Amino acid sequence: MLKLNALKWWQTYKIAWSKQTTYRLNFVLQIIGPTLIFFFIKYNLWSAIFKSNQEIIINGYNFKQMISYHVWALIVSLIAQGHSAINLAEEIRMGKISTYLIYPFNFWEFHTASFLAFQSLQFFVSAVTISLFYSFGILQDLSLNYLIMGYCFSLFVSIFWFSLQYLTGILGFWLEETWVLRIILMIASAFLSGAILPLEFFPPWFVNILNWTPFPYLSFYPIKIFTGQSIDLIAAYLNIGLWTTLIIVANHLIWKKGIKLYTAAGM
Repeated sequence: MLKLNALKWWQTYKIAWSKQTTYRLNFVLQIIGPTLIFFFIKYNLWSAIFKSNQEIIINGYNFKQMISYHVWALIVSLIAQGHSAINLAEEIRMGKISTYLIYPFNFWEFHTASFLAFQSLQFFVSAVTISLFYSFGILQDLSLNYLIMGYCFSLFVSIFWFSLQYLTGILGFWLEETWVLRIILMIASAFLSGAILPLEFFPPWFVNILNWTPFPYLSFYPIKIFTGQSIDLIAAYLNIGLWTTLIIVANHLIWKKGIKLYTAAGM
């Protein structure tokens, strides 16, 4: 049974991988798109802010440090926050999950295997992105040790993000559209995680409150790990692990409640 179940996971993984890489142009854009967007938006923005003097310090960052920070924010977003549950909510709304209910493979297992395939692709895309920025001279003094630590923590964070996206998806049992929730979640997480501005720009009392939430661990602290700055790794893992556990439990309870109400109305 264990071998058979592993085969199901593997086959689902391969199918999801093939879907992600079927269209070559789309795949190429996934690789070069993040780098191009960074240069067109963030690099030009901070270049304008530091135009008068690139050595000036703003809340502990000069121009090079700020650019490096946002490069790593991009890398972390690729690894830890790339997955979206848009298809999951649609499958519930359109009644497509009826097919999954007769499969010898649980609904959550199917989506988790698909998530693992997506993460494998994102791992490759992020590695290429790091190589591009390193070749441009933006990322300097890369440390293999910090890269490994940063990747490990970011991948751990990606489990939390997948669980949270899964939660918004299965709310499709009660909501006709869940895209509003996803947009609110993305905006809130981008702002509160330090992806837009480093948390040093926030009031200390507000950062102290944020540290009890999972938000700073989505971007700010992974960036600190990649850049070799000291943080309490044990506390970081415990925080994300606790929030992930709570969301997984909530997902289980919501699924049990929602499937009882499911009528396949969209079929």
